[in-house]
Amino acid sequence: MAILPVMEQIRYAPIQLIWQRSIQIGESIIGLTKSWLFLVGSIQVILGVTNDRLVGIPTVPFTATPHASSYSFRNIKSIIVDSKYASSVNTAGETLIPPTLLEFATTFSEDVESKWGMNLDIVQGTKAIANSIFITIGNNSAFVDVAGRWTGEAYALEVSDGITITGASPLGAWWGTRSILQQAVLGDMTMPQGNGVDSPRWANRGFMIDAGRHYYPKEWIIEMCSYLSFFKQNTFHLHLGDNLYNNVDIYTLERSKEIYAAFRLNSNSEAVAGLSRRYNESYYENDFEEMQQKCAARGVTIIPELEAPGHAMAITQWKPEIALSADFSMLNITHPDTIPIMQTIWGTFLPWIHSKTVHIGADEYQSGYREDYNYFVNTMADYIYNISGKATRIWGTFPPELGENNIQKTVTIQHWEYFEDNPLTDYIDNNYSVLNSDDKFYMVGKWSGSYPQTINISRIFHGQQDGGPYAPWVFDTSNATDNPSPNNPYILGQLAALWNDHGPNSTVISEAYYSIRDGLPPLGDKQWGGDLLAEEYYEIFDALHAAIPAQNLDSAIASKTNTILKYTSAKGGKVEDLSGNGYSGTIVGDCEYTSQGFKFNGNGYIETPLVAKGRNYTLSFSVKPETSSPGTLFNSSLSTLSAGNGTISNVTFIAGGNAYSLNYSLPVGQWSDVSVIGRDTATYFLVENNGTQNMMEFTTKIGVNGEYFVWAVMAIEAPLTTIGAGFRGLMKNITLLGRA
Repeated sequence: MAILPVMEQIRYAPIQLIWQRSIQIGESIIGLTKSWLFLVGSIQVILGVTNDRLVGIPTVPFTATPHASSYSFRNIKSIIVDSKYASSVNTAGETLIPPTLLEFATTFSEDVESKWGMNLDIVQGTKAIANSIFITIGNNSAFVDVAGRWTGEAYALEVSDGITITGASPLGAWWGTRSILQQAVLGDMTMPQGNGVDSPRWANRGFMIDAGRHYYPKEWIIEMCSYLSFFKQNTFHLHLGDNLYNNVDIYTLERSKEIYAAFRLNSNSEAVAGLSRRYNESYYENDFEEMQQKCAARGVTIIPELEAPGHAMAITQWKPEIALSADFSMLNITHPDTIPIMQTIWGTFLPWIHSKTVHIGADEYQSGYREDYNYFVNTMADYIYNISGKATRIWGTFPPELGENNIQKTVTIQHWEYFEDNPLTDYIDNNYSVLNSDDKFYMVGKWSGSYPQTINISRIFHGQQDGGPYAPWVFDTSNATDNPSPNNPYILGQLAALWNDHGPNSTVISEAYYSIRDGLPPLGDKQWGGDLLAEEYYEIFDALHAAIPAQNLDSAIASKTNTILKYTSAKGGKVEDLSGNGYSGTIVGDCEYTSQGFKFNGNGYIETPLVAKGRNYTLSFSVKPETSSPGTLFNSSLSTLSAGNGTISNVTFIAGGNAYSLNYSLPVGQWSDVSVIGRDTATYFLVENNGTQNMMEFTTKIGVNGEYFVWAVMAIEAPLTTIGAGFRGLMKNITLLGRA
């Protein structure tokens, strides 16, 4: 182990890790003639001589005041918003609906109350006072990005007898509030006194999800924005239209017209009638407005992508005449109706969109049609700008060539794979702005022959060729000569990407979250320009994750013990929860408690105050159906457990509109003791009747390229909103445990 890299790591390590690191590294360099340098460096950090950052996600540059005691967050009595800037907004960011400084401060106050129960007064004033958080706007020579350009996302922190956040803009101040929340969590409600300036090195930070092949409800999108925001990620790229793989060598034209394809924006305009045919899996204008507004309220901009001329089967199934004869999933750009139709689509939905940049896709088009492709991109970019003033982004597909009518340089490129382009020599060296989405951070939901299902955390911390940390300027993790300099002004930032290549039945909604749950936050540190170490990340992540406001993506349920819910009887229409958590239920409609248990007559149910329990649970109950006709046992917005589905009596989980059935039916007229077990990424069904136990697993059948199938396990939440709705029979001893 080389001495200088060791010293550099120590310089930026948190004090609480130094002793452990000193022992580990010291042991590895015993016998080296310069080992005393290591010991001197360790002692300096232990004594606080080197103290230039706050450990968080991302890390925050910060200089502690020597010999000063920590400041207690519990002393805060109010949030003071500088009256001079209370109505100011950040016009330099990506969103066209930026919140005011006062609005950001109000959301911050709500977060504090939800986490600690502190009801802080929000007042307007002109200066900081003791035991307050003063939020203002100011200027600082350090409010610059990696290329030395001013950025409105920067902020300064000062902690003494109170806290002052000075944002370069209201958005910068908002990111400062995220640092305050994190430090309060990690410091047990204390922060060191001192000051620092924090500025993102790159402007675009976050991730992309394929919502074209899998629908995600607006509530999930909004909660994901809260997740991103906590780690100062500002971009949620929504891929809003796509189709399953169209194997042109196998599929007939008739089969291609039936392949799963979806266009997720749904307008009542006659001009696009029939384009979006999945009415229950679409975003209507009010839905999309709510998503954008609530995400912007937390500093996150939704960038919508309407994919064409490739991956466009949702459009060609609507207008078959404009499909390319060689591939039904692609548009025939030379058809006289193609560009007018695409302009109609964009003209319909552009008024819905509040981002300054839109994504037109332009990915993986037929290689023999480069000139047509370039004409399409440039024509659409001009049209979009002329009617809305918005800029256009595309996936890197056809790099510019000498003498061609190339893509205009106002179009930004989202690089994803080196077999499509070299981002440095093809684009950056030719003055194109490039967003790094190289497939080193690609994921494919549930299964893939080449891509992982979760973010590679090791690559985040050791992604450079020499083992150094990943960063947005690292396009190629194996060949450093393919990477631009870190401060190149044409690097826009970095987004990870989650694709649903195999369609909606491959995953449930929460499995997308688990793909990025642990990896996206540390990647956010590198997207921002932080210097978080892997050891630090693993030490702090759980505490920070538990504090993320305005979301419950884990579907966690607070409980005093491992027994979350226990229903054994009812009185006066009230079902008492014997777990001690107070989650009592209410009998609704034609349902009653008898000496045999809860009797459901098909029109009544038990309503609980809960929604669903995420991974690692055991939902147990005894059940005696009166009929083989399908009936719902447990239901929620996330999943439904039924005794039968449609015309079959098989036990079935329904999630995301897809059914996952077992080769088993509950016996009619007999008691069965059932345990539904959600264990990590799998869901089991354990049933016992007549002295016989049977363990089964809920799985899905995934089609691959129209060529073969693979089987995969499903991680399905325990549904808890209602019990017995539509069921005819008896149930008793309903218990939910927080372990599997």
